[in-house]
Amino acid sequence: MKQSVFISSVLVVALIASYFIYDYMLPDYIRDGGPLVVGLIAMTIMVFTFIFERIFSLRKAQGRGSLAVFLKNVTQEINKGNIEGAIAACDKQRGSCANIIRTGLDKYKQLTHDGEVKGQKEMMAEVQRAIEEAMLLEVPLLEKNLVALSTIASVATMWGLLGTVLGMIRSFRAMSKAGSPDAVALALGISEALINTAGGLIAAITGILAYNFFTTKVDNFTYMIDEASYSIVQSLAEKFPAGKSK
Repeated sequence: MKQSVFISSVLVVALIASYFIYDYMLPDYIRDGGPLVVGLIAMTIMVFTFIFERIFSLRKAQGRGSLAVFLKNVTQEINKGNIEGAIAACDKQRGSCANIIRTGLDKYKQLTHDGEVKGQKEMMAEVQRAIEEAMLLEVPLLEKNLVALSTIASVATMWGLLGTVLGMIRSFRAMSKAGSPDAVALALGISEALINTAGGLIAAITGILAYNFFTTKVDNFTYMIDEASYSIVQSLAEKFPAGKSK
């Protein structure tokens, strides 16, 4: 499913769910926040949806087992001269790191069989280039929906501020009436202002914390993949220093 289609689907479902929650599940004092509360509920639902999606996706990207054990097994197979065994370990592990390393191993296998590259240096350069191209395909998948989280956090703050301003306008309108102020309208205005402020802060704080957490996690994971790829290339270069040439 394309990212734009996924985000649009989440938005539609969140809006429908938020209308239902607003009409049937919220207590009266929160409904006093006005119709803008629907948007805040929708943004909160979207934030948690993207959080769960990122948790699932990053867990899947790590593969089926421990990355440290996987890298150890791949290195051992390479040291034995068993490229097929290293590729089989990648197929068993799966995940982003395994996919990238497998691309490098496939390239090395192709070059050693076809003899397309002469010399160790050129062969390792081709393998490294294949790994970098695989990285360019995998990293965007790790960072998917992080921009959406950041955007929702920013919009939620402004949305809550808009509700706050509208509530204060209602309050001042009630106070501006001749004679005694309309206590009910004054209370509703203050309630609207505070509820929207709180709702906007909840969505924004959750979104910002999630964005920073996942950004750090992706950066660490990308660094780990870089280190693993470099280690694998070095192992290939050391084990097969001469390569094959025509």
